[in-house]
Amino acid sequence: MSKPPPDYTPRSMSNGTTYALGGVALALIALIVFFAFRWGTDEAEVRNEGYGPVRNPSVTATVQTDGGVRLGLPEAPKTLEIYEDPMCPGCGSLERLYGQEIAQKIDEGKLAVRYRFVNFLDSKSESGDYSTRASAALQCVAETGSGVTYSKFHDALLNTRQPDEGSGLTDDELATIATESGAPRAAHDCITTGARTDQARQQATAALEDLKTALDGDAATPSVFDVATKLDTQNHEWVQQVAP
Repeated sequence: MSKPPPDYTPRSMSNGTTYALGGVALALIALIVFFAFRWGTDEAEVRNEGYGPVRNPSVTATVQTDGGVRLGLPEAPKTLEIYEDPMCPGCGSLERLYGQEIAQKIDEGKLAVRYRFVNFLDSKSESGDYSTRASAALQCVAETGSGVTYSKFHDALLNTRQPDEGSGLTDDELATIATESGAPRAAHDCITTGARTDQARQQATAALEDLKTALDGDAATPSVFDVATKLDTQNHEWVQQVAP
């Protein structure tokens, strides 16, 4: 049985010549990573297939001061931190493979998750800012406080409705998905007016710096931390081991 693929890691370029050569290399790497994800995850086992997103109405979603979203029961004894870019194929893979298992652990009160959003794939989207806008939309829905609604919306954006690189969703499409997930009109309007977009962009930049610090200069997503320990998400049992 295949294990989940490696993390997606962005690389930056410097001068013009290096940028041009590096751009070609980056495109090739992106293709290799993309097909590695498709190849690996097609054979990997989806954990807790059929459970779905969070279903416990007591689970709350909270937007924190740094833009992160905490999802869980208030008394959950453990909080994992997950860094993700809404367009990152590896983040979609993580959600597809482990999202339902994580949701059950959250419902059972065994753990909470704090999602930190980065936006290094903005430039890979058709609009040039999809990762930022999707992060803002996730915050808009989390502001409602409903963990069930947020979990459905997060699953849609990172799994069932995640766009491929080079495309994206419009604000109207994001708002429609939010409504379909159970979000009220206030969340819809928050998304379509871009009320949180500028703030989400700044917070994503700060989150990326935090991720680089945690990974000694690297910036791979998805990255999952139990306090300061980075978890090995290629170990198929990692969710069960962290929250038995």
